[in-house]
Amino acid sequence: MAAAHFEAFKARLDKVLHEKNKVNDILEKIELKTGVKRLYIALVFISIIALWLMVGYGAQFLCNFIGFIYPAYASVKAIESRDKDDDTKWLTYWVVYSVFSLVEFFSDIFLFWIPFYWLLKCVFLVWCFMPVPWNGSITLYYRFIRPFILRHQDRIDTALDKAKEAVAEVFNLATQGESSRAIIQQAKDLAEDVAKDELVKRALNSKND
Repeated sequence: MAAAHFEAFKARLDKVLHEKNKVNDILEKIELKTGVKRLYIALVFISIIALWLMVGYGAQFLCNFIGFIYPAYASVKAIESRDKDDDTKWLTYWVVYSVFSLVEFFSDIFLFWIPFYWLLKCVFLVWCFMPVPWNGSITLYYRFIRPFILRHQDRIDTALDKAKEAVAEVFNLATQGESSRAIIQQAKDLAEDVAKDELVKRALNSKND
């Protein structure tokens, strides 16, 4: 059973590795020079990364780097392109990424006790941004996040409106406070100028006398 799943995974991975993109172009050059199929090159590379994530130094950084750097680069490309489908794709990924980060923040005490946590997290993030029909971010968004948001949309909008009003009120109070302090300072400066003028006048009058 496990062998069948692995063979299916290899078939899907091989298909992805033959799509036209810059990474696969590099793999194609390595394949031509070495005579080793790009599938096996990719599997060796994946194995090294997986081993590093399990026992290597800096596994947390490597995991977060993989889950952030490529999606961030692809998102910039999506913004610059005229196609709106890729915008939706990467916005969906970042929504799932944000929800996962929020859950991770509040449950990190329990999550970090899971063996090989950084490897599992990396696999999850890769699943979420892989350009495949069974993409994780699309699956999680439409199964869980979207229904939850639509069900509670009115409450969320009301809470956000109240938060905006509170922030605006605090900002106005702060602005008024700054204005009051500025007026007080101007009054002090004016009083000092008047006092100085009065002292000068008295000094001149005393000399004249």
